[in-house]
Amino acid sequence: MLTAAIARTIVEAIAQRVGEQGAAIAVVDEHGELIAFGRTDACPLSSIVIAQNKAFTAARERIPTAELGARSRQQGFPMTNFGDHRYVSWGGGVPISIEGRVVGAVGVSGLPEEQDIELAEFGAGLIP
Repeated sequence: MLTAAIARTIVEAIAQRVGEQGAAIAVVDEHGELIAFGRTDACPLSSIVIAQNKAFTAARERIPTAELGARSRQQGFPMTNFGDHRYVSWGGGVPISIEGRVVGAVGVSGLPEEQDIELAEFGAGLIP
């Protein structure tokens, strides 16, 4: 189970890595509902919602948002087909698994996409 304490630990560890850069960090449960959130002082306002949406998307679809976005472009289906405006196709949302079961996801937004992805993967990898 992904506890609030673990979720806060993930947010804090990513925030330390971000340092002075601007980013938002969200950790959600397996349904995509917010457990923990943090943002750095320099975080762009739009990144607040985007980080939560990245985590939501990764949890609901059980795959990284970058992978879902690539599939969407390759297969020619719009993200609006999911029927929920929270679905995003940008990288930076990564599922969190415990013993092979997706128990939540982490989303990072505010930095270049590759950095968001790297930080989200780092956070998801912190699960014992």
